[in-house]
Amino acid sequence: MARLLVVEDNRVNLELMTYVLTAFGYEVVAVDNGPAALEALRAAPVDLVLCDVHMPGMDGLHLLKELRQDAATAGLRVIAVTAAAMVGDKERFLAAGFDGYLSKPIDPHAFAQQVQGFLDVKRSP
Repeated sequence: MARLLVVEDNRVNLELMTYVLTAFGYEVVAVDNGPAALEALRAAPVDLVLCDVHMPGMDGLHLLKELRQDAATAGLRVIAVTAAAMVGDKERFLAAGFDGYLSKPIDPHAFAQQVQGFLDVKRSP
C-alpha cells in the first residue's frame, strides 16, 4: 500500500486524516508543519503528499515551492487540503502547482477513495 505524508497544523484534522488513511491500509507519516515535512521527505520517500495550505511559518504554497525546486521531490504529487473553498480557490491552488485539491472539512467516508484517485493518476512531467 502507498506511503503518504500528511502535513496539517490543526491537531484534530491531522489525527482524523491519519486515522482514516491508516484504517484503509495506507502507511501515514504525519507532521504539523512545513519544515517537519521537508525533514520527513529527506528521511524516506512517499508516494503522495496531502498538504494544508494555511499553516504558520512555512505555509503550503511555500512548501510546494521548496518541493518543486528540489530534484529529489520535484515530481512528487502534492494535494492541497484546505478550508479555502471559495469560488476560484481550487483553480488558484492548481495554477500554483498543486496536483489536486480537497476541501475541508474532509468527508471521512469519501477521503480514502479521493486519495486513492490521486494515487491512481500519474503526474505529468
